[in-house]
Amino acid sequence: MKVLSSHLCGVCFVFMWTIRSTSSLDVSGTHQGIPPAVVKLWASAFGGEMKSIAAKYSGSQLLQKKYKEFEHSVRVEEIDGLKLVKKLAENMEEMFRKKADAMKRLVEAAEEAHLQHEEDANLQYEYFNAVLINEVDEEGNNVELGGDFILQPNDHFNNLSVNLSLSVVQVPTNMYNKDSAIVNGVYWSEALNKVFVDNFERDPSLIWQYFGSAKGFFRQYPGIKWTPDEHGVIAFDCRNRKW
Repeated sequence: MKVLSSHLCGVCFVFMWTIRSTSSLDVSGTHQGIPPAVVKLWASAFGGEMKSIAAKYSGSQLLQKKYKEFEHSVRVEEIDGLKLVKKLAENMEEMFRKKADAMKRLVEAAEEAHLQHEEDANLQYEYFNAVLINEVDEEGNNVELGGDFILQPNDHFNNLSVNLSLSVVQVPTNMYNKDSAIVNGVYWSEALNKVFVDNFERDPSLIWQYFGSAKGFFRQYPGIKWTPDEHGVIAFDCRNRKW
């Protein structure tokens, strides 16, 4: 761009200097006016220089070359702009409808599952904790709330390793994983797992689906392993998010 600017400035300077000089000579009346042939020559030189600069920096010649390579395999087709916009609007409406339907199914399933559940302060329930899955102790045994959890890279999820059959549960670091309120909530929300899977089968364009509880636990589909920071902490808390 610096080279282009310098060329343009140089040409413009010559051109403006020419006009100024011509005006000065004509007004003064003491010198003979510049012959039209000379002015025409200058204008021609100026135009040629501008054309050369444009061809060099605009890429027009490259575009012409590329077009020549494909001109026999491409065709020009007129498009009805109004029809195109209408089609795009219909596609967007359909997309949002599918997303809204998926959310509605989750809400209805969560309400039903919660309604049917009876709180049990002594409930013992093992679930896949997002941080502990596939973790083992010093003896090579699965840690509590861990267990073998199959994860496979999936390009639909930015090539992250996920489980399309199961969801996982994340609990804030400052909360007890087996607190009664957490365990009860995780237990009844297990019913959402089949809805997650069904939603994804109905609409493969869906990405992450999740349920955040006021109790603090966060159920996420597809299942994925969460990794704490260097201090062993995961700061995420679904109750603090601006949903």
